[in-house]
Amino acid sequence: MFIDRAKIFVKAGNGGAGCNSFRYGRTRRIKIPTGGDGGRGGDIIIRVNKAVGTLLDFQYRRHFKARPGGPGGSNDKKGSDASSQIISVPAGTIIRDLKTSLVLRDLVEPEDEVVIVKGGKGGKGSVHRNPATQGESGENRDLFLELKLIADIGIVGFPNSGKSTLISRISNAKPKTASYPFTTLKPILGILNCNDFKHIAVCDIPGLIEGAHQGRGLGHDFLRHIERTRVLVHLVDMSIGGGEAFKNYLSLNKELEFHNRILVEKPQIIVANKMDLERSKDNFSDFTSRIGKDVYPHTEKFGGEVYPISALTGQGVDKLIEVICRIT
Repeated sequence: MFIDRAKIFVKAGNGGAGCNSFRYGRTRRIKIPTGGDGGRGGDIIIRVNKAVGTLLDFQYRRHFKARPGGPGGSNDKKGSDASSQIISVPAGTIIRDLKTSLVLRDLVEPEDEVVIVKGGKGGKGSVHRNPATQGESGENRDLFLELKLIADIGIVGFPNSGKSTLISRISNAKPKTASYPFTTLKPILGILNCNDFKHIAVCDIPGLIEGAHQGRGLGHDFLRHIERTRVLVHLVDMSIGGGEAFKNYLSLNKELEFHNRILVEKPQIIVANKMDLERSKDNFSDFTSRIGKDVYPHTEKFGGEVYPISALTGQGVDKLIEVICRIT
């Protein structure tokens, strides 16, 4: 199950209590304080773990509490400091304060981490010649975690344009494919191996239709995953007619623009799919006659070229892979 949002509560450990203890001097008239300090409570650290892919674990566990510090002992024995508790999240996790919506940290790189709440200090023991004190309370926070997938290539297109078939063709991903819309209900990540030294992360972004920026389809859920991609592969279904395909091309770019202007400024590789169908050949000529460098500036990097392929049969896919590997 792909989960990319979660609400959790985190509570750092309380400091250990200081110790009230004394010993008598030789004359047994004077009590000498010997109580030790309490230990520090444990912090809670949120850390990127490359083995974690979603926020699924937080559907079953929403409360995290670190251990308290140990109490002080007699003979000036300090209580033990509690160890930090580590919460593992996938790369691309944004941590917000639930009450204020303030972004506390954006964890992007492997092993990125943040001490999200700090443990309380231990209480003072009587050795300081004052009555022993209780330890401080650890910090606590309600958090909202949001995942934005990190990928080099984002495959976008209207439902049933062949995105799942394409990602299964060019990468190691094996999503469900079928000839009806919304087959894919979650982003799919795959790895494209260009050579022994270059590997590219590819993401299939589902749920985009006209009105996606307003929440239609699955737009609100997945548009944000495109924000971290470097290049978009815009897949257009040629079987529906050149004019209709061109309309879909413009419409989807508008949805990207409405959601975030940055998305429409990303470089795009325009790919005409389903070229194995006879009617798609005439539609392709119509589509390419309508499209040009002036439609969107991001096409200029590739000379406004449209790459004809059939994700189903593999026609033209090798050339597309070559282009993807060259520009990423």
